[in-house]
Amino acid sequence: MTPLRLYIDEDSMRGAFVGALRALSVDVCTVREAGMLGHPDLEQLQWAAGRGRVLYSLNVGDFYALHTLFLQTDRQHAGIILVHQQRYSVGDQVRGVLKLMAARSGEAMVNQLVFLNAWI
Repeated sequence: MTPLRLYIDEDSMRGAFVGALRALSVDVCTVREAGMLGHPDLEQLQWAAGRGRVLYSLNVGDFYALHTLFLQTDRQHAGIILVHQQRYSVGDQVRGVLKLMAARSGEAMVNQLVFLNAWI
């Protein structure tokens, strides 16, 4: 059972959030660290999929549409976690991610789209 490995998109990579996850030994890579700043959402999801990373984003509409596109065209991604913007504190988001990680493996997240509010 492989633990979730996260890829944090541009809208979600607040230092406090990423730092808190890393302090708890969560495997996190940000768009900045990947050299992907400014790339389109499709390229972000493809980058994450190619590296077995679950994409974490506040961009609900665009990534929901990309998830649907991937399923319709028989493409795989490593999973998507979506968060409604401005609704949850950093602490809430970290707790939600930890609960999700305790319940689901990397393998179980393949082609899955999860709303973090279900885990907070």
